[in-house]
Amino acid sequence: MILRLSKCYTLLVLLTLGCIHLAQAQLTDLARLEYSFIPSSKSEDQYTRLRASLNYPIKIKNKDYLIIGGEYNRILLNLEDEYSFNTHQLKKLHVIDFSLGYTFKTSEQWRLGIQITPRIASTLTSKLTTDDMFLNGGVFAIKDRRDAKDIDKPYRLVLGLTYNSTTGVPFPLPFVSYFRRVNEKWSYSIGVPKSNVKYFFNEKSILQTFAGLDGYFANIQQPITVNEQVADNISLSVALGGLGYEYCFTKHLIAYSYIGYTFLLSNHLRDDNRDNVYKLNDLNAFYFRSGIKFKI
Repeated sequence: MILRLSKCYTLLVLLTLGCIHLAQAQLTDLARLEYSFIPSSKSEDQYTRLRASLNYPIKIKNKDYLIIGGEYNRILLNLEDEYSFNTHQLKKLHVIDFSLGYTFKTSEQWRLGIQITPRIASTLTSKLTTDDMFLNGGVFAIKDRRDAKDIDKPYRLVLGLTYNSTTGVPFPLPFVSYFRRVNEKWSYSIGVPKSNVKYFFNEKSILQTFAGLDGYFANIQQPITVNEQVADNISLSVALGGLGYEYCFTKHLIAYSYIGYTFLLSNHLRDDNRDNVYKLNDLNAFYFRSGIKFKI
């Protein structure tokens, strides 16, 4: 029973992680630089991620836009504990997304967005193969009334269907995100991969509590044999919560930092069927993320 729950949790995280880049592109992030760090508790292992993304909107007509974008994640795994296999090729993982999206108004209040995101997720220790390539995509309907003057509590609703090939699930899955500004001091957002409650000291200085998901899935180009089993993939799935702070230099340029703690962590080597082969260190630990972004 515990094993089944673990598999369901890992599947849920991998499904929602495939939505992260899609949702951000639709929710107006144009550029982002970010640093994440998880120092593992009672272990020498560490996880660091460096991330850069860029989305460039091209106006087609009226309020229709073609969006060309990309994102690069370099994941550094410092596996310093003693393992029965060579961990050298796992020290650096690369996740590269190329995205093409189109968004257009369907009515005065609703906008539709479509996006296709080919992905390379691999150790990249040798020549690129089809095992390193994945395909994500989604369709989103967005009702954005954050700037509405005819309502007391502005809001934004995103409904969608997403597809993520890393999960092995051959059909689209639902995506929902809801944001509401309660008053000049408070707002909340419910959805995946992140939910939060924000307190506005003013429009430039914002404190928040959050809960969310993080992680990755990548191909191991030179498979590792562990206990007479072959590991072809590596994955990390994290559920976490904590506090965050945002400072808005301008309406469009924002710096942010989050500190929290992981309350569920799944770190595994997997075979080509994505079944667990070996459990890496999975002790819960502190989490830190900081960066700067530019949005519309």
